[in-house]
Amino acid sequence: MDITDPGINDYIKSILPGGDEVLAEMEEYAAANGFPIIGPLVGPFLRQLAKITKAANIFEMGSGYGYSAYWFAGGMSNGGRIICTDGSEENARLGMKYLKRGGFDSMIDYHVGDALEIIKRFEEPFDIILNDINKADYPRAFDLAIPKLRSGGVLITDNVLWSGRVLERNHDIATAAIHEFNTKLFNSKDIISSIIPIRDGLGMAVKI
Repeated sequence: MDITDPGINDYIKSILPGGDEVLAEMEEYAAANGFPIIGPLVGPFLRQLAKITKAANIFEMGSGYGYSAYWFAGGMSNGGRIICTDGSEENARLGMKYLKRGGFDSMIDYHVGDALEIIKRFEEPFDIILNDINKADYPRAFDLAIPKLRSGGVLITDNVLWSGRVLERNHDIATAAIHEFNTKLFNSKDIISSIIPIRDGLGMAVKI
């Protein structure tokens, strides 16, 4: 299922300004290698979010090779920090290569390993947490992320509509976990939430 009409997606892409050679190369890499990224429809929203919240401290649960971090970094002031996590040394190496070319490497702290374990090491509240890890782990990610946000901080989660599979009667493990996550999203008294139906669905929670 297409969450947004493909023609609308193509229209939005056609009017995006472009011009960032590093982002273009990262998108080409994703296409060539079948690597899932948030893409150019969601990227500008992340940059806006970093700017609106005046984010200085961001944690990414699942960074891949740095595509989302690149977008976030462009909306942050000098001295901001993004903690990136990924299970692959190669993704971390490639991500730092891209982020350095964009002039953002001094803002990045890459950690290789399990994002759910890595976030436990940090006590300080974050302005933004991005959740884009293994879908079966989404409910645990929610439980760990919300306490780590400052008041007014934002949890952004990718793939919460899961190509429409959330509508199916019989859920596989990943879909069931996303449905559980979405239920938590709207039933927690600590946050105000919405689902933005762009690309594959973005869950957005603001901590009260």
